[in-house]
Amino acid sequence: MVSADVQEPIAEERPSSVAEVWRVLEGVRDPEIPVLNIVDLGIVRHVRWEADGRLHVGLSPTYSGCPATEVIQASVERALVRAGYPDSVVDTVLSPAWSSDWLTPEGRRKLRAFGIAPPAEAVSTVRRLFGAVTVACPRCGSRETERVSDFGSTPCKAHYRCTSCLEPFDYFKCI
Repeated sequence: MVSADVQEPIAEERPSSVAEVWRVLEGVRDPEIPVLNIVDLGIVRHVRWEADGRLHVGLSPTYSGCPATEVIQASVERALVRAGYPDSVVDTVLSPAWSSDWLTPEGRRKLRAFGIAPPAEAVSTVRRLFGAVTVACPRCGSRETERVSDFGSTPCKAHYRCTSCLEPFDYFKCI
C-alpha cells in the first residue's frame, strides 16, 4: 500500500498554492506511458515551500537509469514556469526508492484501460520473489496468460500473451 508520508503533499505555507501545484503536476504525462500523469505514477514525493522561499517539487525516478527521468524533470520545470512558478526547484529524491506500489488506483485503472496490465502483486509480497506471477489480461480479464519476454516496449514492462483471447500485452513490472 501507499504510505501516507510518501503521497501526501507537505504544505509548510501557502496551502492554496500547493494544491494548485499538485493540479499542475497532474497535467505532466509520463513520456513512455502517456496515459499516466506523474501523480498517478506515484513519482511526486513532495510539493512544498522551503526555507529559501522557493517552491520545491520532489521527484523519484521509477528506476535507476530510466531514460524518461530527464524528460519528466524538464516537463515539470516547464509546467511550473507556465503556471507562474519560475523560481521553483525540482529535487531528485532517491530514498526510499520508488516502488510500483505507489501507482495510484486511478493510475492502475488507466493502465488497464490502455491495454497494459498493472503490477499484479505488492512489492512486499514474498511470493513475488519466487515463481511466476499470475498476470490478468487487461483486455479480456483472463488469468490464462504467459510471459513472452522479460522486457516489453520499455525496460519497466514485460511482454505477455493471453492464451484465451490470444492478444499480446505489456505488463508493468513490480519494482
